[in-house]
This record gives sequence, structure tokens and C-alpha cells, in this order.
Amino acid sequence: MAPEDVADPVGVRRRILGRNPLLGALPGEDLDRLAMVARLHAVDHSTMLFRKGDPGDVLYLVVDGAVRIGTVSADGRETVLNLIGPNQIFGEVATFDGGGRIADAVTIGPAALLLMERRDVIAVFERNPQCFMALLAACAARARWINELLEDAQFLELPARLAKRLLCLADTFGKDNGDGVLIDLRLSQQELAHHMNVSRESVNKLLVVWQDRGWVGRDRGLLVLRDPGALTRLLIDGRSCRGGAGGL
Repeated sequence: MAPEDVADPVGVRRRILGRNPLLGALPGEDLDRLAMVARLHAVDHSTMLFRKGDPGDVLYLVVDGAVRIGTVSADGRETVLNLIGPNQIFGEVATFDGGGRIADAVTIGPAALLLMERRDVIAVFERNPQCFMALLAACAARARWINELLEDAQFLELPARLAKRLLCLADTFGKDNGDGVLIDLRLSQQELAHHMNVSRESVNKLLVVWQDRGWVGRDRGLLVLRDPGALTRLLIDGRSCRGGAGGL
């Protein structure tokens, strides 16, 4: 279904923009300008926002929900590069360099998004060259994330990789539910497996073992990290056993 416009005052859009570290660093008058032209949209589950190679004419900010960034090979295998949660932007690479999208973007569950046209975003940043340092830092952080994914696939065993991914998800989508850290995101085991380019069966076996140990659990179908410390120790042990790798 095509995105549906949601009526909203400019003040609400401005507060939403201000929650993002990059956009929130803009001067107040430029934040107001972006708020005037930004569009708030509600989208359904599994909405394809853009495909790899599409024109990068819009910058997105997640207001509510989650967006999966990934690629699909010619034989249909999917690799998930990142999950974007509330107050995070995505699509910035193509938006700023003017090239095509470097991956697909699909919603996980219903989501609310703030859309900003490339021409409006570029105009604001051209007036604020000092903010390009914050932009470079944001792009560098994404580059480091991709570099870590490559390193993890090469040097970390699956238990440490899964532990790291669950801890990252808890950091972005986690809520205290009294029994641990609930990952407030409906993510299937198959989708979780796509994050690490492994089989669903291998992820399921690990989760069953960890559930028996009391490290993870379920709450109305959502994953709960009951012992994040155990997963952190598993990750640290995995890192101590891996060789060195270069960075970007």
C-alpha cells in the first residue's frame, strides 16, 4: 500500500527532527525550514521503501517502528545489513552523493516515517558547512558498522555473533519488562538468521540452549534478554579468540 499522509503540525515535525543527533545539530531556523517541508507518512508491514539502484531523492527518519536495510542475491538469498529504529535516519548515502540506493529498505511491521526531499536537505546543509563534520561522522559510523559485519563473519563464531546481534537489538529496541530487556520488535528466527547469513536452524538451536540456561526468554512472542551479562561475556570471549583485522 502506498504511504498515507498523516496530518501533523510543524511543531511536531520539528521536535521529531530534533531528536536525531545529526539533524538536531542544525541551527533553529534551518530546523524550522526542514520541518516545513518534511512529510510524515504511515506505512504498512513489509512496505518496500526503495530498492538497490533506485534514485536517492529522499532522506528518511524513523519516527516509530523499524526498517530493514539489506540486499538480495541473484539466487534469492537475503543479507540484512542493519535495522533502523526510532530517531535514526537512513538513505543518507544516496541522498548526499546523488547516486543510486546501495541497498533495499523494507519496513518491519507498521511504521511512521518522516520524509525529506534531497533538494531541501542539500540546501540546508549548504548553508551550514560546519554541520558536514557531523554528517561525515555519521557516514563514518555506518562504514565502521559494515566493517564490523565483515570482521564478525570472518573471525567470530556463530554464538558470539548472535550474542552481539541480540545485544545491539536490545540497545536500539530494548525495554525493561521486569524479567530482563525485552526486544520490542517482532523479528522471526529467519529474519534474525538473515542478519548473519546463516540458517534459521542454527539460530534456533542456539536460542533453545540459551533459553534452557536462562539467558533468553519469550514474552508474547518477543525475545527477552534475561541475562545480558552472559551474552556480553560470550561476546568478549569470542573476540579474545579472533585474529586482528584491518579497519576503514
